[in-house]
Amino acid sequence: MPRVRRGLSVSTLTLVILFGAGGTGLAAPPPPPNPSDSEIQAGKADANAKAGEVGRLTNQLAQAEQKLTQLQDDVELKQEQANKALVDLQIAQDDAAQAENDAKAARTEADAAAAAIEQARADLKTFAAASFQQGSTVGSLSAYLSADSPKDMLARAQLLDAVGGDRLNALDRLQQAQTEKSNKDAAARKAAEIAQQKQDAARRAKTSADAAQTTAERAQDGQAAQNSQLEKNKTDVEQQLYAAQAKVSGLQGQRQRYQDWLAQKQREDEERARQAALAAAAAAAGGGGRPSGGPAPSAPAGSSIEAVIARAMSKLGMPYAWGGGNASGATRGIRDGGIADRYGDYNKIGFDCSGLMIYAFAGVRSLPHYSGYQYSAGRQVPLSQMRRGDLLFWGGPGGIHHVALYLGGGQMVEAPQSGLRVRVAPVRYGGIMPYATRLVG
Repeated sequence: MPRVRRGLSVSTLTLVILFGAGGTGLAAPPPPPNPSDSEIQAGKADANAKAGEVGRLTNQLAQAEQKLTQLQDDVELKQEQANKALVDLQIAQDDAAQAENDAKAARTEADAAAAAIEQARADLKTFAAASFQQGSTVGSLSAYLSADSPKDMLARAQLLDAVGGDRLNALDRLQQAQTEKSNKDAAARKAAEIAQQKQDAARRAKTSADAAQTTAERAQDGQAAQNSQLEKNKTDVEQQLYAAQAKVSGLQGQRQRYQDWLAQKQREDEERARQAALAAAAAAAGGGGRPSGGPAPSAPAGSSIEAVIARAMSKLGMPYAWGGGNASGATRGIRDGGIADRYGDYNKIGFDCSGLMIYAFAGVRSLPHYSGYQYSAGRQVPLSQMRRGDLLFWGGPGGIHHVALYLGGGQMVEAPQSGLRVRVAPVRYGGIMPYATRLVG
């Protein structure tokens, strides 16, 4: 990173810390919380209990839904029965009205027949009385003796016989009609009575059907309310289950982060031990020319890949110092107003990630002190084709924030982050850019 970029934001530096060193160099921060096994087990037990409660309520709700469906079917049946009762009542009312009309008509006909008979009887009495007064009673001697001639006498006899016989026949027919009308009137009254009974029965059936429908609807409403309460209870317990599961996940996440921290610390300790061994071996080979545990002597600048790697490897164990490093070697870091300042980088002599690359490639070409510009400083090749001596970069939408030198075999050399030292580490593929940059070959 260039010295001229003194305004580098704290958020960018945070990205350097979080992503630039990935999963190998976070020994400096304090260990994360490590929940106990009993806490995790208690959380799981609570989640299991909530899950069991959700299952129980789900079963209850399923049974309640089935009961509600049955009640709904019952309501529909009662509604249809009420409709049938209504139709039956209407038919019975119509039949009763027709029967009543028929009875009235029959009574009217019977009354008319009775009146006609009374009139015929009256007429017959009048005729008989007149015939008697005039001496013309049928079969009487005076009716014949008073005739003017034999012909008149014969005609009078025939007339009296016809009139008397007709009136008697008419009276017989009227009496027969009265009997028929009386029978019809009685039948009509009986039909009206039966129709009225049917109407009353239909009305009672309608009242009963309406009451049954009302009862069924109340049962349905009550079950629906119970279902709503069960649904609410189930939702509440589900929310509690989600919270319990989230708590377990959180505890397990804390445990995992703690285990990652332990593994990371172990790797860091092993790396430091390896670097110390390398430094001791180099010191022994060089006759004790440098203090044990310090960086190896600077390798000569060269244009070959191995010369580049040798220069970078010669600085293993040097402190990370933000803004530090140039073509000649380590330099004092600079202030950033944030994380680097908290680690005191401005008081350290060392390298940052891009400063180490400037030093390594000093015999090849001059590089800018910013990893983003170094990414485009050479030929870019897909990661699947990367080889020893290529530059690897990490970044995202906000830009590139870290660079390292690939050694081959899945290893790289880098100046990781504040608080750490130049080291060899496995290549981290989380957040890595899709291309490597090749400056040599």
